[in-house]
Amino acid sequence: MAEKPIIMPKMGESIAEATVIRWLKNEGDRVEKDEAIVEIATDKVDSEIPSTEAGILTKQMYKEGDVVKVGDPVAMVNTAGDATASAPAPVASAPAEEKAPATVAAAAAQIEEQIEKNTQLAGLTAHSGDRYYSPLVMNIARSEGIGMAELDTVPGTGKEGRVTKADILDYVSNKAQGKVATPAAAPAASAPSAPAENAKSSGSTVSIKAPAVSVNAGDEVVEMDRVRKLIADHMVMSKHVSPHVTSFVEADVTNLVNWRNGIKDAFKKKEGENITFTPIFIEAIVKAIRDFPMINVSVDGDKIIKRKNINVGMAVAQQNGNLIVPVIKNADTMNLLGLTRAVNDLANRARVNKLSPDEIQGGTYTLTNVGSFGNVMGTPVINQPQVAIMAVGAIRKKPAVLETEHGDVIAIRHMMYLSHSYDHRVVDGGLGGMFVRRVADYLEQWDPKREIF
Repeated sequence: MAEKPIIMPKMGESIAEATVIRWLKNEGDRVEKDEAIVEIATDKVDSEIPSTEAGILTKQMYKEGDVVKVGDPVAMVNTAGDATASAPAPVASAPAEEKAPATVAAAAAQIEEQIEKNTQLAGLTAHSGDRYYSPLVMNIARSEGIGMAELDTVPGTGKEGRVTKADILDYVSNKAQGKVATPAAAPAASAPSAPAENAKSSGSTVSIKAPAVSVNAGDEVVEMDRVRKLIADHMVMSKHVSPHVTSFVEADVTNLVNWRNGIKDAFKKKEGENITFTPIFIEAIVKAIRDFPMINVSVDGDKIIKRKNINVGMAVAQQNGNLIVPVIKNADTMNLLGLTRAVNDLANRARVNKLSPDEIQGGTYTLTNVGSFGNVMGTPVINQPQVAIMAVGAIRKKPAVLETEHGDVIAIRHMMYLSHSYDHRVVDGGLGGMFVRRVADYLEQWDPKREIF
């Protein structure tokens, strides 16, 4: 019998593991080479693993909802095609290095039984700053009532300090035995704590809970899909982590609009695709980041990490209504033509969920175009662990006062609002305001005679 493993492939530099979402082939099924056998997910991107061999699928190494490390086998295929061949030795549903020690075996069995029943939580991931928690760790933490602030205190022995299954089970066991003291000021994961002075005086933390929601006759209850749950968790986490401030600027982009209208037909004929405003906005943002590099940073505790690369994410609405943010890596090395090609390629594949996991990782600044929905402005939420995000509104014709050598006149101009949300821990109002003003300046000073080819 020729048993061959199907390996979890490498999906990007920063991707170390993925979650099994759905098996497309059952044990005993015939599979062909390059035929998809399992659907996996990393953060917001779903993808499929094809079989590298033709034969009979003899063993699924993991259950749906399990987390698999890159390089580990996910299935076994008998290339001899013998469906009745003996199955390979049993493999644990989690990597060996994450097995719980004997002292917490009972706790592990009890927790995993609860996780199995709570299937709607399968596939959830969470980030706290730059720290990533696997769906399994998150499910165990939730089942044990461990909030995000408390989870952040759990020592991690995994790669890059990640908390493994064994780490969280050790913590649960030690906590039950009184060996671990729960942080007195740790807020619940879904609620902010009361001010510090109140906590000190009362000796406890007051949390705000979401109100109970009643379901009335005729109401429809719709379960969030996996991506919507991820987005919800990420947005709430961002608001807890960063004190958001938003500055607004109105820009006169008449020269820019007229320039695009003049070259878009020739561009479409030569390149076979449209030139939109998005790459133009990204170019202006990149120039402004060069002028104000402290916008291109992340916060790690009391340390500020200045990013060398300028990787600009752009929010894209998918066909199912969910939001995803593909990233243009090293955007500062591209000219406008290169940015246009990158924007069109990523946006088209993002809408049909064809991005690779690495293409939504590593962003250092994000742009969202609320104007595409007819909105004139917005107050975007920061995409952690970045410290700023810009929303551009709809471009509208408006009367505006122009200064000329013959005096002030009123003219019809193309105007738009730019909204800049930033993390007030490290970006003060002066820097945040000057940055968005500089972006507007680059757009307003557009050369109407500029050539793109």
